[in-house]
Amino acid sequence: TGKEIYARSIHYLSRRAAKPFVAVSCGAIPADLFENELYGHERGAYTAAVTPQAGLIQEAEGGSLFLDDVDCIPLGAQTKVLRFLKEKEFRPLGSARAQRADTRIIASTNTDLTKAVSTDTFRRDLYYRLSVISITLPPLRNRLEDIPLLARHFVEKHRDEFESAAIDISPGAFQKLMSYNWPGNVRELENVIERAVAFSFKALIDVKDICLPEDDACIGAKTFKEAKSQAVTRF
Repeated sequence: TGKEIYARSIHYLSRRAAKPFVAVSCGAIPADLFENELYGHERGAYTAAVTPQAGLIQEAEGGSLFLDDVDCIPLGAQTKVLRFLKEKEFRPLGSARAQRADTRIIASTNTDLTKAVSTDTFRRDLYYRLSVISITLPPLRNRLEDIPLLARHFVEKHRDEFESAAIDISPGAFQKLMSYNWPGNVRELENVIERAVAFSFKALIDVKDICLPEDDACIGAKTFKEAKSQAVTRF
């Protein structure tokens, strides 16, 4: 859906553009390390903390911190995130003194946070604090008119990488792309185009070059022996 691109656009079209934009996937941080990553720590805060370390909030000072998959923030850590949003203050691990930061928080989620609130997996007060300005990004299946522009962009992006002959996409291939549901949104579209570019020996990517999960003829549906034989024959 392009959540991070939208977040970067908000940052770089604002007065904070000259300051850092820091993006973090909350789901990729282990629960016991989340506060350390966000707030940093002082020397001696724990056994392995031999030197002080700045957290992501400090790294984004004056700029924007993008919290992707904000629904993955551990419940215990949500209280401190809420306090930072309200007071603009945080306390590094092992520090006796609170620090202030001028950091814009942009958050995103793939889930319905109202349901997470109703099941007590996300704090209601944090939800209200984050949803002051809310932007809903429609999925790719609701933006079919964007597919030709995006697909051509990805062809141009990957053809030099693979030294491919591909330059454009045929009308039939576009029709196939626009008839698919795209559960993986823009990232899935890029992967499909990248694979088509990598295996293309012609200037025009055609219908048979577009490999979707629902295709029986897709390379991924073949055995390794069959796929290898086909690749050798084409070569």
